[in-house]
Amino acid sequence: MSPWRLWAAVVAPFGLGYFMSYLLRAVNAVVVADLERDVGVTAEGLGLITAAYLFGFGAFQLPLGVLLDRFGPRRVQACLLMVSALGSVLFAVGGSADMLVGARLLIGLGFAGGLMASFKAVVLWAPPERVPLFNSLVMVFGGFGVLAATEPAHMAVAAYGWRAVFAGLGGAVALAASAIFLLAPREKPDMLSRGGFRAQLAGIAHVYRDRTFWSLAPIIAGTCGAHIALQTLWAAPWLRDVGGLGPGEVASTLFLMAMAFIVGILLSGALGDWANRRGISLMTVVEAIVAVFVVSLLAIVLGLWPPATAFWAVFAMTGQMTILSYAYLSAYFGSVLAGRANTALNLLVFLGAFAIQYAIGGALDFWEAEEGRYPEEAYRAAFGGLLALQLLAWAWYRLYRPRELPPAGER
Repeated sequence: MSPWRLWAAVVAPFGLGYFMSYLLRAVNAVVVADLERDVGVTAEGLGLITAAYLFGFGAFQLPLGVLLDRFGPRRVQACLLMVSALGSVLFAVGGSADMLVGARLLIGLGFAGGLMASFKAVVLWAPPERVPLFNSLVMVFGGFGVLAATEPAHMAVAAYGWRAVFAGLGGAVALAASAIFLLAPREKPDMLSRGGFRAQLAGIAHVYRDRTFWSLAPIIAGTCGAHIALQTLWAAPWLRDVGGLGPGEVASTLFLMAMAFIVGILLSGALGDWANRRGISLMTVVEAIVAVFVVSLLAIVLGLWPPATAFWAVFAMTGQMTILSYAYLSAYFGSVLAGRANTALNLLVFLGAFAIQYAIGGALDFWEAEEGRYPEEAYRAAFGGLLALQLLAWAWYRLYRPRELPPAGER
């Protein structure tokens, strides 16, 4: 398949679905005040509503891997996106915290394949040595989704209200599902995994028994999970309560973080392409990225303000660059197992993000909020615990680093 056809038939339609996935994942950071006012949720309740997306997303990862390897990304992703469209509409009409939790759960479940289906499609249709590059191009759509969830979403909510915005997003997700179903190429039989249900489960068991998988899982799940948990929710309250920013300034800072996210994803694709051409392990690049991420999180925990905005930008830029590890896993396990290998890791990422997002809300509630704002020491304790877990994951990775793979062209 030519690069232009790969872009038009694979990257663009699947990227559109991933754009909607990240937009709906991150948009709660903009409607925090609206949900507190209209639904009356506490910080813990807000964390649960937002994290329900992550729980639904993560809980479906293992079935997703089986479905992607068995039926291919085109049909699976189109069907799942329709579930998210329904969840968005239900969120728009939700009148209680419990209803909003259920709706977010549906949204997350439907977006479970947002990135993994895209990665599977890239593995099926792109040259092996260019997989990191095309993966990053798909992820750029997610970066624009984060971008849309900041200033544009803030303006839309101000103009039309959060309920109308969520209803409109439901319609847009349905259109993305249609684009994938109509434009994406049909998979050939030899591209799909054969065998019954037990054989599919055996593939998952093979992944989870693998020492190399567990050598990198904690550091990737910790880094990506922490980034998702903070950028999609707790960065905004921190900027308000610790940084002292107003609603417009918070939205502008989130916009800057979204731009940094896009830069980081583009940089990760370029670094992965560069490493493959020079025979450098992708995990060597990932290790350097994690080091920068940990330093940025340390600066945030210490409350170095100013220039905290710069540290948040570095945090946003590096948090998902570790996605290069998914290309490593695809190469390590092979294209037939790629869906199950990537979703096995993604399950840990999003269960970790769910736990972190919910736990931070619970930790903040140990302090009494004054006029809806939590003290700086509350954030320092909550984020400091997250930093400690990240350092433990780093130590594990250093002890059990995965083996080197041959350059892409020699596999």
